[in-house]
Amino acid sequence: MSTKFKLVAAVSAAALALAACGGGGDAGSGGTSPTNAASTGAFPVSVEHKYGTTEIKSEPKKVVTLGLSDQEPVLALGVKPVGVVDWFKERPFGNWPWTKDLWGSTQPEIVGERDEYNLEKVAALKPDLILAVYSGMKQEQYDTLSKIAPVVAQPKAFPDYAAPWQDQTLHIGRALGKEKEAQALIDGVAKKFGEAKAAHPEWAGKTMVVADSFKPGQYSAFAPTDPKAIFMKELGFTLVDEIGKLAGQMNVAEFSEERFDLLDADRLVWIMFDQSAWDRIKSVPAYQRLKVVSEKRDLFLTYMDPPIGAAMSFNTVLSVPYGIEQVVPLLEAIKN
Repeated sequence: MSTKFKLVAAVSAAALALAACGGGGDAGSGGTSPTNAASTGAFPVSVEHKYGTTEIKSEPKKVVTLGLSDQEPVLALGVKPVGVVDWFKERPFGNWPWTKDLWGSTQPEIVGERDEYNLEKVAALKPDLILAVYSGMKQEQYDTLSKIAPVVAQPKAFPDYAAPWQDQTLHIGRALGKEKEAQALIDGVAKKFGEAKAAHPEWAGKTMVVADSFKPGQYSAFAPTDPKAIFMKELGFTLVDEIGKLAGQMNVAEFSEERFDLLDADRLVWIMFDQSAWDRIKSVPAYQRLKVVSEKRDLFLTYMDPPIGAAMSFNTVLSVPYGIEQVVPLLEAIKN
């Protein structure tokens, strides 16, 4: 897919879409599930974002999500998007256990990958709302997509891809006329974190590093601003300040084996794609000498099978509870 927009074709398709705005769509066909948003006077609603303010005049019936994980808070709020972008090559309606039941038999159209959108596909779906909250949408893309339907872009208070899942959920909740429901979902996840934290007071004050490695000799530790590190902080652990300093404006601090001392925390969690990467790291002599390793306080999590790392990376109101459910027992098993 090209990042360039074919404006002539797009505007033509947009005209068709605009003519059909307000058209139907039920939950079974990928539209919204029944709600009382319109009857309770939720609309019109206005949502501020990076590129201005968008007014949604009536309850959306057909929603396209262009943010990498926007489909998940939308699903959590009872709406099945008709179009989505792909991120993990897993098809967003596919294998994730935390969304499988919510999608049911619905298969939304894949309208892009990351921030490359297929305008013709978007327009053909005739959406009446386009969401690009957890995204890197550019002004040109916003302007062009706005000819198809109202567009709610990323929150202006955060850099691209940096809105916390709470803000993402509220931002989307406002656009769907379901802000109270969105807040209730957020409160529910906060309760789960609170319960896990209260059940494990021994984690308070314990330092935690979350790391990964994609190839030999190159290692990364996630900065305190990264969702995977924040996840561990919410469980009561203390993040390592030096990693944040090394990361600077990046979400990771990169280092070689000479700085394995950065990993010697009270708990060390690796998130990687497969067992072979974990076996590679465990075979490094410098790694074997770390105290966190000799005392068996390190832990390997995979992005797939089970998708614990994916849940933490997606970092949504749906995936975070799954992550808590999976990670807490594994951390409990570390006794030192």
